[in-house]
Amino acid sequence: MEVRTVDSGEAVQLAEGAFGAAFNEPLVHQAVTAYLAGGRAGTKAQKSRSDVRGGGAKPWRQKGTGRARAGSIRSPLWRGGGVTFAARPRNHRQKLNKKMYRAAMRSILSELVRTERLVVMQGFAIEAPKTRELVARLQELDLSSVLIVVPEVNRELGLAARNLVGVDVVEPHELNPVNLLSRDKVLMTVEALRKVEEWLA
Repeated sequence: MEVRTVDSGEAVQLAEGAFGAAFNEPLVHQAVTAYLAGGRAGTKAQKSRSDVRGGGAKPWRQKGTGRARAGSIRSPLWRGGGVTFAARPRNHRQKLNKKMYRAAMRSILSELVRTERLVVMQGFAIEAPKTRELVARLQELDLSSVLIVVPEVNRELGLAARNLVGVDVVEPHELNPVNLLSRDKVLMTVEALRKVEEWLA
């Protein structure tokens, strides 16, 4: 399997182990769900009747007042009372084995190659940290919604891309199922490609 670089037209061989896998939709869905779940803070919290301050004394005696029985002014039925089913901080993380995660990444990358959404270049850099320079470079390549994968994000490229909507710049070790699928195209340098192959092949 091979692709051609868009800048020089040279043929680049792709490792079958990383870019030749079949598309496994259930596994990819599981990997994306697990990744998104792992990013949730899970810090939502409310107070139940046992957490709300006050309410230790019975508001009035049990019988003889003509009013309904009440044991605490912090009952969920009362204004200022606790929440009936109060939310508690929780961990939303889902277990996904490393082998499954890597298989999902291979599946996504292979599908990008098959659908011609993977763009390979010998190198990608800009001379100054200017957003307009990066926009002009991407327009030359007919790219708008793109994930740029480079071996190392330098200052110029990082500053130029940070204000662009639909453009992300990452290093190979920062790749994940969500950022690979969130853009129309993935632009990868040959050096970054080899690092990805080293990880997944």
